[in-house]
Amino acid sequence: MKKIFTLSTIALFTIITLSACSKRTYIDNDENYWFSKEKGEVVYSSPSCSFYVVQTYNGYTVVNSVDGYRPFERSIVYGNFSNRGTRDMYNYSNDVIIRGDVTDYWLSYAEAQSAVDYYCYY
Repeated sequence: MKKIFTLSTIALFTIITLSACSKRTYIDNDENYWFSKEKGEVVYSSPSCSFYVVQTYNGYTVVNSVDGYRPFERSIVYGNFSNRGTRDMYNYSNDVIIRGDVTDYWLSYAEAQSAVDYYCYY
């Protein structure tokens, strides 16, 4: 009888302890992490188009808004703008994390305008 009671107590304690642990699924808004990323300024954003243009040190980057949030022009954003793919970015001006898909990068201003015209035909 003692063994059953002891084993059931240990099993119950283990179940409670392990079920209390959970994986963190949100993204922490740690500014030091984001400040280590590439900095850019939004130079084009339109309410009728999901694409916006970010000016970085390496040139202009065209980003497609994945979550529906488009930053305003002159917003400061941090993220990885030097290769293609979907990723999180930090909008420092509004203190929010946004999700975008980098479609083109390291463009000149004329190439960025042409890309936005191609993606956002009216």
